[in-house]
This record gives sequence, C-alpha cells and structure tokens, in this order.
Amino acid sequence: MPPVDETPLILVSNRGPITFDRDASGEPTRERGGGGLVTALLGLLEHAPALWISAAITEEEREVASDHGAAGFPMDEIGRKTRGLLVDIDEEAYDLYYNTVANPLLWFIQHYLWDLSNHPDIRQEELDAWENGYLVANTAFADAIIAQLDAQPGALVMMHDYHLYTAPEEVRRAHPDAFLHFFVHIPWSQPDYWRVLPPHIREHIVRGLLSCDIVAFHTRRYARNFLMTCEDLLGLPVSYDRGSVRVDGRTVWIRSYPISVNAPMFDDLAASTEVKAHEAPLLRRRRQHLIVRVDRTDLSKNILRGFKAYDALLDEHPEFREDITFVALLQPSRQDVVEYATYLEKIRQRVSYINTKHGNTDWMPIDLRIQSNIHAAVALYKHYDVLLVNAVFDGMNLVAKEAPLVNERDGVLILSENVGAHEELGSYAISVNPFDVRAQTDALYEALSMSSAERAARARSIQEVVREKDIVRWLDDQVADIQAKREAL
Repeated sequence: MPPVDETPLILVSNRGPITFDRDASGEPTRERGGGGLVTALLGLLEHAPALWISAAITEEEREVASDHGAAGFPMDEIGRKTRGLLVDIDEEAYDLYYNTVANPLLWFIQHYLWDLSNHPDIRQEELDAWENGYLVANTAFADAIIAQLDAQPGALVMMHDYHLYTAPEEVRRAHPDAFLHFFVHIPWSQPDYWRVLPPHIREHIVRGLLSCDIVAFHTRRYARNFLMTCEDLLGLPVSYDRGSVRVDGRTVWIRSYPISVNAPMFDDLAASTEVKAHEAPLLRRRRQHLIVRVDRTDLSKNILRGFKAYDALLDEHPEFREDITFVALLQPSRQDVVEYATYLEKIRQRVSYINTKHGNTDWMPIDLRIQSNIHAAVALYKHYDVLLVNAVFDGMNLVAKEAPLVNERDGVLILSENVGAHEELGSYAISVNPFDVRAQTDALYEALSMSSAERAARARSIQEVVREKDIVRWLDDQVADIQAKREAL
C-alpha cells in the first residue's frame, strides 16, 4: 500500500469545514468554520489530497449540494487539493437524527448526564427517531462514501464522532477491503451506562464502530471503556494489553491519541492586534486576582458548581472581596434543546444571586459574558491567575491546553479528573472531583495563595507537555498506526 501522504483521503463528519450563508444583499457567502476538528485536521490536509464529506444543514448548503452533486466543490481555504461534498439529508430525517438521537440521547449517555431515575424514556418516538432519522442519515453518509470508494478503492476513510456510528458497517459491506478509521471525540462511557439504550440500538452502534480497522479515542480510559463495552455487552474477545477486538474474523485496533493544539498558530493568535484590542480594557479593569473560565453553556461543563465553589470562597475568605473577579466567557449552546435553555437561565440566576450577595456599586464578583469571541477568550487566557476547568466529563477540553500555552502570569490550572486533558496535565494542575463543591472551593483558595515558585513550575510543565505533544504529534501517531495496520492486513 502507498504511504498515507500519497493515498487519497476521505474525511467524514456531520459538520463541514466551510459554512455557506448569504449577505445582507442576498448574495451567497462562504467562510472557513472555526471548529476544533477543522483546525486539528489542517496539518493532515497540507500533505494529502482530500475530499471532505459533511451534511448539508442550511438551505444555502442544500443549494450547494444540488449544484455540485457527487463531484463536490473546491475548498482552497482548507488545504491543498481539498474538495467538499455535501450530503443532502431529508430535513425531517436530519432533525430526528440530530436533535433526538445524537443530541441529546447519545451525547447525554456519553457524558453521564441522564438522571436515570427520571430520564430518558425510550418511547416509540425515540425508536422511530433511530429508524427514520439516525439510520437514514448514516445511510446517506455511507452511500456518499461508497460512491467515492467505487471510484477510488484504495482511499483512506477517516470518520469522526458520534453522529456517524452506524455508517461504517454499510461501507464495510460494500467495500470489504476498504481501510476505515474512526475517531470518537467525546468520552466513551462505561458498559452499564450504555444499557440505557435497547440492545438492538447499542449493539448496532458498537458493531458499526467495529466495522472499522482502527477506532480511536482521546484517552486510554475511553479506549478501555470501549473494550469493556465490546466484552460485556457483545461478548467479544478483547485484548486490553494489545488494545484490540476480534470480530467477524477481523482484528480491530482500539487506540488513544490525545488531541492537542497547533502551538505556533496559537502563539501568533495571542500576539495578534485583535487580541491586544481586548487586552487593553481587560487590564484597565483588572483587580489583583483574576479567575477565568471559557466554555460553552453545555450541561457537561459543570458551570453552576464552579460558581457555587466561588460563592463559598467569598464567604470563607472575605479578604478577597473587591480584589478578585471571576470572568466567565460562555458561548450559548443548543438553545433549541429545552435542557440547555433552562441551564443557561440557571447560570444567569446563579450569577445574579452571587453578585447581589457579595457585590457592591463598585465591584461585581462575577463578570458574565454570554458570547463567542475567540479574541476575547485568548486575551483572558493570557492574563488569568486561575483557570477553572471542572467539567463533569469531557472528551479532551482544549481550553485546558490552549490557555496555559499563552498565559503570561504563571496562572494555575484547576482541572476536573474527568476531563480528557487530565491524563496528560493532571500532575501539574490542581486536580478536583467535579461533583465536590467543597474540594473546588479549597482548590480555588490553594491556587490563589500558591507561592510564585510553585505557580511557575506548574505552568512551565504544562507548557512543555502541550508544546511537545502538539497537533503534529496527534496526527503523526495516527498516521503511523494506520500504516502499521495496513501492513498487517
């Protein structure tokens, strides 16, 4: 087989790297998406000709899909010889696939978010959404992949995330010799939690993934959980030492590759004029201590418990009052889902309560900013004293890597033990249980009172890890395993 950089590459994800819209005059516009997946794969696209398959989500994207068909369209913004192909999925089927099954059902399972005494209810509506939404959408993706493999049988197919779990089985059926790689970017929960789903659904999901040659996760813990799932729920023979599953006469490799950041690109961003424009007012208003969190308003991010811990800190340590500010830059997430809209309202209420309780006319303890602004976020990264990342569960959480990389004040990272980044950075952060508000209060105080020498040593160690294990390493490790697996076939 040819090396990966000489092999045609097919990337597949629900959301594509280019967004299409219209300007005020109604003229079509296009721009590169800002998602982490796009940024992460740029390095690979610099070396391999690629076709990126994704869903046509908006009306403008459906028009693009209709205009260009299976030939796709050039994406010069993304990489060398890179083309896009949009899959037009029936709108009702897409809604069921995305808004009933993928989000929230699978997302909540994989982040342990369901209150199992009350939710979820697997009713006929959910079963219909699986059959008429999730499976329909995955078949549409599979058909698009199969058509490309018909023309290029030796292409490498790399599929991404929880939206596409059943597509690989259909691709494997049509192309038994295709090389299929799948990366799950969110946590993989332990086997018993998958019992939320009816057996035929959970087994279809796992067998879909096992139709690939390599199934990849961000951490060893998630990879081990997947091996346990294969063993406990499907009774398949697994090897924990080798990281493999035997199924249908094939050996599937189960691997972990912790995703990271493009350090030089992030350094340039931190030095940009756009970031500096946000630094000036931040520094003018800055108090002695600055706590920062940058997150989406997702239930998995554990924002409320972080605020409760800060509230307790101000109760127990009044010496910090008026000398500290907690800036929370929060991007609204999935506000069309009732649980998320309710959660954002609870966040606002908690902030109002804390600011009323502790604040005065000259000082508000929490500066809540509901917005998505990468330049404002990086300005905060550069100047925090404490960065709070206390997610309930998180696939990786790149904030925990991005922020320390450019921080200029030897800021201290408080890191949930259930965040993927903890596997690499936990030794240098203050590790906390995300459910233990008492521990988080203590962690905030420890971080704020830590000696300058210890702060510097911890910050330096995190930066060394992130720069050494950067996005290039993430890609190189996968490419090496793909080559080794191909040679073993």
